[in-house]
Amino acid sequence: MTGGRAGRVAAWVGVAAAIGLAAVTLEARDRWYPRAPSEERLLYLTNGRVADRLSLSFDAVMADVYWIRTIQHYGRERKTPRFSGQFELLHPLIDLTTSLDPYFTVAYQFGAFFLAEPQPNGPGRVDLAIALLEKGLRAEPPRWQYAQYLGFMHYWYTGDMTAAAREFTRASEIPGAPIWLKPVAANMLIKGGDREAARALLTELSRADERWIRDLALRKLRELDEGGRR
Repeated sequence: MTGGRAGRVAAWVGVAAAIGLAAVTLEARDRWYPRAPSEERLLYLTNGRVADRLSLSFDAVMADVYWIRTIQHYGRERKTPRFSGQFELLHPLIDLTTSLDPYFTVAYQFGAFFLAEPQPNGPGRVDLAIALLEKGLRAEPPRWQYAQYLGFMHYWYTGDMTAAAREFTRASEIPGAPIWLKPVAANMLIKGGDREAARALLTELSRADERWIRDLALRKLRELDEGGRR
């Protein structure tokens, strides 16, 4: 093993050890020295730029530590529901994590679903979940998965099928996206009752290079025609 490679391995081992130590320390502190909610809130930096300056060049490590805190907070709140203040730190923690590391895919993906989960298993803040995924899409290069998750947010939580179709279409237009996203968008349009928009998209898909996409689009077009004659 060359000296450079050995140094990189040692550095990554050190980072992993630091994350593990931080997690164990935070867990032990919570167990043996619990703080009042008002005092606990002061322990969290809600300004990503301030945290970025304080963490120096260890942004990714600090993001990992705050993501661990996010999971701990979410799990603890789910286990011990209360009447007020439940999940109050969830969004600040996720926002800080993704400010420290704008490319933290897992934090965007699971953070959005943590935020959107209805009470009592979550805060039921679909608006914050959508804002989080939009924040992820602003990082370069944009990831099609975030727009796909936005589509599911509308499908599962808001019930706005037109918005769901719009997000699946947006996802399909991001480089690297799979072709099956456009048929999903067409299906959302059908579910939302926008038959004309669905027909236009399916007509486009009926000319796709992939045979299975063409066959699917033609079948859906026939179903639209049959439904219109009833």
